[in-house]
Amino acid sequence: MMGAMKLSESSQVGIEPDAPSRPDAPEAADAALAVPTDDGPIAPLDAAEAALAQASDAGDPVVLVVHASVGSGHRSAAYAIAEALEEAGDAARAAGNDDAPAARARVEVLDILDFGRIVFDGDATASMFTGWTRPFYDLTWRYTLTGRLLWGGGTIWAHIMYPRFVEFVRRVRPAAIVCTHITAANVAVSARMLTGLPFPILCVPTDYEAEGLWPHLHTDLFCVANEAMAETLRPRRVPEDRILITGIPASPAFSRDYDKATARASFDLPEDKIVVLALAGAKLPRPYVHFREALDELLPFMHRLPNTQLVIVAGADEEYERRVRREVADFGLGNVTVLGYVNAMAELMEAADVVICKPGGLTVTECLCARAPMILLGRAYGQEKANVRMLTGAGAAMAATTPRELLDTLRHISEQPASADAMLINASLLRRPRAAEAIAKATFSLIAKEPVHDARLRGKHFLHFYWGRKPAHTR
Repeated sequence: MMGAMKLSESSQVGIEPDAPSRPDAPEAADAALAVPTDDGPIAPLDAAEAALAQASDAGDPVVLVVHASVGSGHRSAAYAIAEALEEAGDAARAAGNDDAPAARARVEVLDILDFGRIVFDGDATASMFTGWTRPFYDLTWRYTLTGRLLWGGGTIWAHIMYPRFVEFVRRVRPAAIVCTHITAANVAVSARMLTGLPFPILCVPTDYEAEGLWPHLHTDLFCVANEAMAETLRPRRVPEDRILITGIPASPAFSRDYDKATARASFDLPEDKIVVLALAGAKLPRPYVHFREALDELLPFMHRLPNTQLVIVAGADEEYERRVRREVADFGLGNVTVLGYVNAMAELMEAADVVICKPGGLTVTECLCARAPMILLGRAYGQEKANVRMLTGAGAAMAATTPRELLDTLRHISEQPASADAMLINASLLRRPRAAEAIAKATFSLIAKEPVHDARLRGKHFLHFYWGRKPAHTR
């Protein structure tokens, strides 16, 4: 029975997918399976790729959701979209629409970095853009190359770095590609140009402003967080009918209703205190937001907040967890709880009154969906700076740059609990818990439409520069 392909065990939501097989040099016995390029043969298709190709040959739509493992947010968004695509297929089959594109679709989540000639450490690479290269990063984000001189995503990327992905696309012939990272989007555009295939490309920026190097002219649909974000695309010559306000996709778990008392009991948290949750599990490369250092400096002053229970989530970093537990014991802090890796993060957010977090797009979106007031901690760069401005400007979050500011903010919330309630009310303007569902619906709508044939945009070229106007929002 033909239906939507369930993600493999290694590709379930919240689990890191396995990298595609990519041997350095195929053996002679595999030569018949290898896909040739201008640079010679490359790795043969593995079993998963062959299965997708067979599905496409049989007429089943193949939807690729492509992210880049630069931090966890882009990956989380990709899996949220994949889950929504699969649920759309389940709903179509339950309604008896077995021939609908959603019912027959095969969904696969890919990391574009797995296809590169050079394998990058995404997190380490990301840290470059907040270090000595940060001025250039800010330049490309908002000014010289954004809104005035724009790059449309050229095929040079695919020729030099991603021939494996081009050949993957040529063999699989996807019905659509959904991209949650700028690199994935530009490589997808390049692959479409080089293969000549007519599939639509959907771009889903996972922050509250769109970076200037997204392939604006070559994207069939931008799925953006809100109207203010749409205003950053229109001056960049993105047509109105290619902008859809969906919100940023997060796992449905963060939008479910949980009982606060039950949630607190499950984590052994007091009922009579203000519970402040600090998300310190991410391993943040230097130079970046020194999130953990700020919490370390806060700990000695927790005696001054007796009606506050601080919960520090250390994540999978067991060494950090042990160190914080020792510090808490040394200071004799009964109002600080230390947790390791937490599976039920959405339930833990329900138990909290306030969440301290870094201003990553997916993190703050999860907080918005979970109705958790936020304190955004640390210096922010690039898109995270835009996130801080958006959230604080809307009154949906507070920001603290230094440990002293964090202490003052916590003291204020302790003395004025209504301030947290006010953030919740203001956050309703930005909350869009069904974003992934909207993106899935838009994806299948584009699949059903007649493909766009525009020789100027679909034709092969290495670089495409074009003029836009100054974006509505500048920093």
